[in-house]
Amino acid sequence: MVLGYLLARAGVQTVVLEKHKDFLRDFRGDTVHPSTLEVMAELGLLDEFLKLPHQQVRQLQGQIGESRVTVADFAHIPTRCKFIALMPQWHFLNFLAERAEQLPAFRLITEAEVTDVIWENGRVVGVKAKTFEIRASLVVGADGRHSTVRARAGLQVEDLGSAIDVLWMRLSRRPEDSAESLAYFNYGRVFVTLDRGDYWQCAFVIRKGELDDLRAKGIEGLRAQIVRITPMFGNRVQELESWDDIKLLTVRVDRLREWWRPGLLCIGDAAHAMSPLGGVGINLAVQDAVAAANLLAEPLRRGVYTGDDLNAVQCRRMFPTRFTQGLQVLAQERFIGAVLASGVSLRPPWQVQLFNRMKWLQRIPARVVGVGVRPEHVRTEPVALETRHTTRRGQAGGAVTNGAANEHAASSDVWVRRTSSE
Repeated sequence: MVLGYLLARAGVQTVVLEKHKDFLRDFRGDTVHPSTLEVMAELGLLDEFLKLPHQQVRQLQGQIGESRVTVADFAHIPTRCKFIALMPQWHFLNFLAERAEQLPAFRLITEAEVTDVIWENGRVVGVKAKTFEIRASLVVGADGRHSTVRARAGLQVEDLGSAIDVLWMRLSRRPEDSAESLAYFNYGRVFVTLDRGDYWQCAFVIRKGELDDLRAKGIEGLRAQIVRITPMFGNRVQELESWDDIKLLTVRVDRLREWWRPGLLCIGDAAHAMSPLGGVGINLAVQDAVAAANLLAEPLRRGVYTGDDLNAVQCRRMFPTRFTQGLQVLAQERFIGAVLASGVSLRPPWQVQLFNRMKWLQRIPARVVGVGVRPEHVRTEPVALETRHTTRRGQAGGAVTNGAANEHAASSDVWVRRTSSE
């Protein structure tokens, strides 16, 4: 959606395909980091964006055993917003869609599940959906860690491994609750609470493959473990009535060796699936989108882009991807893995205690999490088009439909496919 907005803003005819009817999906990444808020500011959208319901996290804190620790303080990062905004992702997507649809070069098609890419002479020239086809000079796969686009394009995935999975759930928020979003580490478990206003979105970290064992012990066993780590939920854990209230996120950390083929580019989780640690996945995807727009908008508008232009996007974003994934894998193996392997009450290790004693150290993880490596800035200029794109069935470079009951067609230089399956 970000890339579609940026390209249409720069005058590139763009179609975004969304698998579902709307963006309303729970248990998705809800963290809008300072780097993404900076992009919104550069687009002149920040003030309006922050009017949407959200909570602001200015420090990253954790509860290790009985001790509270602060590991990151965003007060000193070089951005306008020195906080993480916790916001349901559908608000973010709806906000962008409403602004993008005001642009003459933009079109959003919902209920458009892509099933394959279209090849001609060794080049991707479009996609097939269930009821129609659409052709474009560039296809961008932004359809997540289970990307259909990258699979059908035959792009090779390098699996970096992950020893954890995450169970997502919600519990009501009471007036007497603290407003802090926290991660609790104790008794061989990790439990994360994110403030959603009238309820907590909660993540229960488990060892990969452990879900069947937990289910065998019944929902009562899960409730008991949650209360043991976070006693404050003892008066409402019964809200988890069955396993239907629990959603599994299968954690993957992987990346493509090559992000592109002629006529095709992958970005975001389709190019590099991230661990949920730090909540950086969505923000890395936004950085990919900004870099892609900066490098491709002008070549696309002139109709002369090459494989070198697509490769430039990968080269620009590969180091931030490798660096961030490396930190995530290290944290999973050295810290999260150690916590899950221990069934006793924990105390903060000395390395973590240093962050409380030497507060300047908190600036380092704040910079890494909040801004990241090689932050991107909007370089594209807005271009006003006189008329909105029109339907031109059967025209070269336009869409080709194959379902009379549900036809979609649009002239497009590029379409960006996005799915809300996760």
